[in-house]
Amino acid sequence: MKRNPLIVLLILLIFFVISFLTNILGPIIPDIIDSFDLSLALAGFLPFSFFVAYGVMSIPAGLMVEKYREKKVLLAAFMMAFIGALIFALYTGFAIALLSLFIIGIGMAMLQVVINPLLRTAGGETHFAFNSVLGQLAFGAASFLSPQLYSYLVTNIHKAENSPLIILLNPLVPDDMSWVSLYWVFAFIALVMVIILSLVKFPKVDLAEDEKINIHGAFKELIANKTVHLYFLGIFCYVGTEQGIANWISKFLQTYHHLDPAVEGARTISYFWGLLTIGCLLGLILLKVMDSKKVLWLFTSGAIISLLLALFGPAEVALIAFPLTGFFASVMWSVIVSLALNSVPRHHGTFSGLLCTGIVGGAVVPLIIGGLAELIGLRLAMLFLLVTLGYVLSIGIWAKPLVKNATVTSLKDLFYRQN
Repeated sequence: MKRNPLIVLLILLIFFVISFLTNILGPIIPDIIDSFDLSLALAGFLPFSFFVAYGVMSIPAGLMVEKYREKKVLLAAFMMAFIGALIFALYTGFAIALLSLFIIGIGMAMLQVVINPLLRTAGGETHFAFNSVLGQLAFGAASFLSPQLYSYLVTNIHKAENSPLIILLNPLVPDDMSWVSLYWVFAFIALVMVIILSLVKFPKVDLAEDEKINIHGAFKELIANKTVHLYFLGIFCYVGTEQGIANWISKFLQTYHHLDPAVEGARTISYFWGLLTIGCLLGLILLKVMDSKKVLWLFTSGAIISLLLALFGPAEVALIAFPLTGFFASVMWSVIVSLALNSVPRHHGTFSGLLCTGIVGGAVVPLIIGGLAELIGLRLAMLFLLVTLGYVLSIGIWAKPLVKNATVTSLKDLFYRQN
């Protein structure tokens, strides 16, 4: 099929928007705790409500794509995001927050299922790997920028700042809840995406066999496979680690180092996502010269060391070590998924759907940390992440893929492999 650069650019924009809406919970959790007078345990239900949607919707979304096609699912997904963000902006309350985050999460889960097969078709199969990396870079850029937007809004809403955006938002945002301004922006972005998508003509996507979900024979076969369970738990632990760190960084810095969540907290989370993106690029290089299991073991060990330094070091160390955990977490998702898919001989589409449901780890682990924090304090509660990181580390030891990643022994070899 002829390549379609316009659709590729649109998909990269969708990657950006997904990340922009998804990775903002960490910076605003301290504000929501203060606004609704929440315990840490109750605050843990905020990421739970969002990420549990992935466990609920990943497989149904795959079936919806096959029945209704990509454009309708994309439009429905952004309408869900628009409705969820608008509810959050209009009705400020904890129960409403949980409902709206779940609705937004449903939309984001639908988007995740659609975009990779669409990117393969629009960008061409031979360029899929390169375009996927571009997608991850767009994802990382949005993760870096969204905390910066949060910091700008909460430090200027109802203040002396007279920019057009602030003037527009001032009458819409409660005086004591400046963080609500973010969800007005999110609602606007989602609505713009609905308008853009409605005007674009999409190519016909013929799903490859390994992109289809079979909920009958293949599903039963995979569920009975112990290897599937082990890798599902790997994705669960990785996403739980990522969100367990990102969602509690700001509150940790506020509690133990008395740093402003809207300034130092938001900046540190921004650097966390920024270094995670940079780490992806280094990981791509290392995977060309090292076995993926060794790369996973090396980076996970670095994440464990960085986490301990962040939790028990002084403020100056924490501000550096927390972002470094993002750097070292950068390769975990791609390596675990590739090891998983290379460990089963068939039914990769259904297996991918099952692995995506493991994103529910982003719901469970922050909730566990919040619950433990009520009993033993947030610092000790975050040591639970050593359990999830320990499991990811173990994958680098016991994984036995049927096909190993290709490596090179020289720059000359690398050049000829690429060409």
